[in-house]
Amino acid sequence: MAAPLALAMACGSTGEIPFETVDAGMFEDARELPDAVSPDAGAPDAGSDEDAGAPDAGSPVPEGPYPIVLSHGFFGFESLGVGEWDITDYFYGVPEHLASLGETEVFTPAVDPFNDSTHRGEELLAQVERILEETGAAKVNLIGHSQGGLDVRYVASVRPDLVASVTSIATPHLGTPMLDLVDAATANPSLRRPLNDLLRLIGGVLWSEIDEDSDIFQSFESLSASGAAEFNERHPDQPGVAYYSLTGRSDYHLGADLCDPQGGPSPAFIARWADERDPIDPLFAVAEAMFDGGFGDPEPNDGLVRVSSARWGRFLGCIPADHLDQVGQLFGDEPGTFNEWDHLEFYGELVDWLRLQGH
Repeated sequence: MAAPLALAMACGSTGEIPFETVDAGMFEDARELPDAVSPDAGAPDAGSDEDAGAPDAGSPVPEGPYPIVLSHGFFGFESLGVGEWDITDYFYGVPEHLASLGETEVFTPAVDPFNDSTHRGEELLAQVERILEETGAAKVNLIGHSQGGLDVRYVASVRPDLVASVTSIATPHLGTPMLDLVDAATANPSLRRPLNDLLRLIGGVLWSEIDEDSDIFQSFESLSASGAAEFNERHPDQPGVAYYSLTGRSDYHLGADLCDPQGGPSPAFIARWADERDPIDPLFAVAEAMFDGGFGDPEPNDGLVRVSSARWGRFLGCIPADHLDQVGQLFGDEPGTFNEWDHLEFYGELVDWLRLQGH
């Protein structure tokens, strides 16, 4: 299996309850459930960050603020470990930080870490419905990292009436080359059952959402180029839902034209990092080298997802962060020497920006 620890951490969910909310006054036990804690041709950019007080054209009439739902990626988790063996949270420290800023309706649902985004999306949808019932809100803002960006697009596709906005972060909307290779290498059906059985046996210790339906090969297929194309055809963007995307760049890439936002300047919380460079984490060194295509005309990427694959809806630009940095992993590790970008500050400013759009 060619999935390194970096892939496992970067792209999922576990925990003993279906979703987590955080209230600003209950950091000591964040898992208690309080009463309330398209490709570039798609949706056009309505303007720059200077007029961020108004929502994008085509967006629903502002009725927010709506709850924030953070959706993990493939191989990910809400909280890695079970019960007293809880090791770390996927969005490391993010719900607590947002709560300290007054955002007390922040949820981190747990879905099957090993499956396609139709299966995962259905699980996420059920939990979105529960969140709306709990909070009394009419809609949610969905923020998905990696495969989580496809999961939130699925929810918006089948129930657009429940979704105010979709923001995907480093999501391979067009697939990712590594998964093409892994999918081809594991195409033999005789390999799949025993490997899935082993995964369920071992993975069940850390991921409580693993069950008899978990299938890591479904994930590989859905994140390949052909799987992504099929998903995009089945789940186009929906009127009345605002779609945003952004991604990371690493290995000292600035991103060049591929990091240019769609239709206007990047929001200020992205644009101010335009000259910051991120050194690639050793865990991603081989994958990054494969994705950038070598010398001459390197393809900017975050170690797992190419910038060109992450652009969807209104593309906001690139941040100097690899695939793990974007969620504060491993264990809150800083992005790299001399790189001042901070994931907690980023999520706070992202949510502020969504609020200014009327969501």
